[in-house]
Amino acid sequence: MNVIQEINRINQRELQEGLTNTSASWHAKYSSSAWVYVGNLPTPLTEGDILAVMSQFGEIEDINLVREEGTGKSRGFGFVKYEDCRSCILA
Repeated sequence: MNVIQEINRINQRELQEGLTNTSASWHAKYSSSAWVYVGNLPTPLTEGDILAVMSQFGEIEDINLVREEGTGKSRGFGFVKYEDCRSCILA
């Protein structure tokens, strides 16, 4: 079972048991997370390029551009951590 299917299964269970919007929901653990996924990036982009684009939504603390182990080439997605989790809504 892949990760997306497992998340969908957990979400359906929460809906059936009425746990949504409660502290028992797994979403509550990440509700104030300041990380945001960025995808469909052109592979030539660097961390500096992502910083230039994504900093318009708030102060960036960290960037994790996922790269191939052998070549170091970008895989076209990454994660950006903002100083304030409210910036994730804007991004």
